[in-house]
Amino acid sequence: MTQSTKINTLSSTCVPLNRNNVDTDQIIPARFLKGTTKSGLGKNLFYDWRYLADGQPNPEFPLNNPRYKGSILVAAHNFGCGSSREHAPWALKDYGFSVILAISFADIFRNNALKNQLLPIPLPEAVLMNLLAAIEQDPSLTVAVDLPNQTVNIPGQPLQRFEVDPYRKTCLMEGLDDIGYTLQHMDAIQAYEAAHA
Repeated sequence: MTQSTKINTLSSTCVPLNRNNVDTDQIIPARFLKGTTKSGLGKNLFYDWRYLADGQPNPEFPLNNPRYKGSILVAAHNFGCGSSREHAPWALKDYGFSVILAISFADIFRNNALKNQLLPIPLPEAVLMNLLAAIEQDPSLTVAVDLPNQTVNIPGQPLQRFEVDPYRKTCLMEGLDDIGYTLQHMDAIQAYEAAHA
């Protein structure tokens, strides 16, 4: 697949995950990585936290709480640490998340997310912790993400600005992966090959 959902502006309620050091094996446990496609991974997202030993949903886990819905996940420090598996952003996307807000991200996860049309945005700790508290108090709170202007608008807080690599920003806004972006320049590629045949 070379084209996916575009991310430009997004207004959504949020799902709070107030945990530090959420590693990729918790995001999608290794035993669920037998497939080679991106689809279907969402049902096993956070499986070991989301389900009890008997397979029943854990009522204490935010994804099982009917109060929390939305396409924005809000976490804490060092989200996505651990292995470099690309299945982690695949599972988050397949579940329905488009944006992850956190205090910090593991570098490999951040890069994998950006390559898979999932936007990770770091926010200052005070802002993020206030947001988590606000969501828990009022799950209807809506956060607005504006990728073209690189801002996050959180009710009751100053407008937050974030940085994103210009190439990755273009891919996110156009819904393209690396192959899809390259194919946009096929005429120039073919002209170059013809000139150097």
